[in-house]
Amino acid sequence: MKQILLIASFMVLPLCAFAQDDVAAKVNANAVHAMSLHGDVKYGADFSHFDYTNPDAPKGGTLRMHAVGTFDTLNPFILKGVAAAPVSLTYETLTEQSDDEPFSAYGLLAESMELAEDNSFIRFNLRKEARFHDGKPVSPDDVVWSFETLREKGQPGYRAYYNDVERVEKTGDAQVTFFFKTTENKELPLIIGQLPVLAKHYWTQEGRDFTETTLESFPGSGPYMVSDVDPGKSLTLTRNKEYWGADLPVNRGRYNFDVITMDYYRDATVAVEALFADEYDFRQENIAKSWATAYDKAQAVKDGRIKKEVIDHSRPAGMQAFVMNVRKPVFDDVAVRRAVNYAFDYEWSNRQFAFDSYTRTNSFFENSELASSGVPEGAELALLEPYREQLPESLFEEPFVLPETDGSGNNRTQLREAIRILEEAGYKTGPDGIRLDPESGERLSFEILENQPAFERWTLPFIKNLKKIGIEASFRLVDTAQYQNRITDFDYDMTVLVIPQSLSPGNEQREFWHSSKADVSGSRNYIGIKDEVVDALVEKVISAPDREALVNATRALDRVLLWQYYVVPQWHLNAYRLAYWDRFGQPETKAPYDLNLIDTWWAKQP
Repeated sequence: MKQILLIASFMVLPLCAFAQDDVAAKVNANAVHAMSLHGDVKYGADFSHFDYTNPDAPKGGTLRMHAVGTFDTLNPFILKGVAAAPVSLTYETLTEQSDDEPFSAYGLLAESMELAEDNSFIRFNLRKEARFHDGKPVSPDDVVWSFETLREKGQPGYRAYYNDVERVEKTGDAQVTFFFKTTENKELPLIIGQLPVLAKHYWTQEGRDFTETTLESFPGSGPYMVSDVDPGKSLTLTRNKEYWGADLPVNRGRYNFDVITMDYYRDATVAVEALFADEYDFRQENIAKSWATAYDKAQAVKDGRIKKEVIDHSRPAGMQAFVMNVRKPVFDDVAVRRAVNYAFDYEWSNRQFAFDSYTRTNSFFENSELASSGVPEGAELALLEPYREQLPESLFEEPFVLPETDGSGNNRTQLREAIRILEEAGYKTGPDGIRLDPESGERLSFEILENQPAFERWTLPFIKNLKKIGIEASFRLVDTAQYQNRITDFDYDMTVLVIPQSLSPGNEQREFWHSSKADVSGSRNYIGIKDEVVDALVEKVISAPDREALVNATRALDRVLLWQYYVVPQWHLNAYRLAYWDRFGQPETKAPYDLNLIDTWWAKQP
């Protein structure tokens, strides 16, 4: 599956009580080491390490990773350029998420947190020992500058994510406070904890421009530093042996490799062969055909030097799909979008190309309790009822069901239904057999944009079926940089994307679906949705006062999105498929919500 960067989303329970007027005075009142929405956090203030780490793991060795594509910048915070994959290991955030709890975060750069009882502000008390790689301390000024710079100059997602923050102030020598516009955004305190803290003294030097790409490494406070860059080809990180936070409970047993390299390959097929040739150590396989046919032929797999492993996980699957851009006239009619769904023979494709290894995705919040099902009832129905006239009546009366075939490749029934939908909506065939828009007279024709060759075999049969119902589609493969630019500028008709989700959706939902983001270049409203009902439900998700309300609001949002047929859902797999050279140790306890390879595995000692 593709991976699309998403800032994680969590929720928080009020932790302490004091009035906003005396926030600066009560510096250490009711300071806590962690935050969580659902009752107590798992790890107490005196915890020594996360359960999914090995505190006695040896340090040393090299981990050789790979990526498909290229990179041209080390700055992942802006729209320009394609950022190198592992640079996140060089900087840190105010708090650290635990991967064996759904919605908890623990102090990292911040030693403790204090949240207003009415959720009107949160303050962070910074660790005085925290240092950037150049030795300078991490200060409240760095936090304030980072927040304001990311919101003003960073990717559009930061503006959406921090929309409900009124201001941030330095309120002590080692303290910073964020004041909120609303008290109803319950996840906002933990979102602020995920703020990347950058070195103000570096970025404000004369001649530096935060909005431009750069291949010059900049000082962070994280466990690794960039030690070598071969533009577009490879990146090397070296563990900072003077790392200030090495002995913190949130870090103990983590970041064990002395060196991490990331080599870039032009496509996945070449990358698989490079693994067998011992050019890198580890691969997470996302191509079912390769997993089923390529590995067992390799000598290193046969003799056990390369291990194959499938690890189940409990992460929400989100939505991987053919995504339609409704900014384009060809997709502005839901009848066309619905007919297009009938042209994708998932069952045959899964059997033909994936050895029946995938599960069809039926929800934007797949593999979680947040997914809608059946017909709306109870509190969910109450949320939808005010918008009944703006929604299809079938949404209230029928479960949403994707078209399904018998997998034989003979999907005439589905194609006949697609033709019926188009005919009923007035799309008649022209002289060349391609249907025409009843209003504009334009042909129903579009391009499917991709940067991964592996999707071509899934797409070409889809294109043939579209032709049978009178829709002309073409497939275009472009390089990673061009693809990134076209996605940023919404310069596509249809493409394959993953819209990931967390266990606790919240502020990021504005970035995915809200009207205010539809015309913002670089936003994650890839579809171009402008819908008052969707906007209202997004706000219900963000302001949900408790878990039950969050689940109902998310299910309602999911249901509305599905019935608009914005995407042609593809598939998911609730497990990691791993292949790696037998050179590593890993903790006995696995985290349910992340793989944790880079930060919890270690090199076996010779």
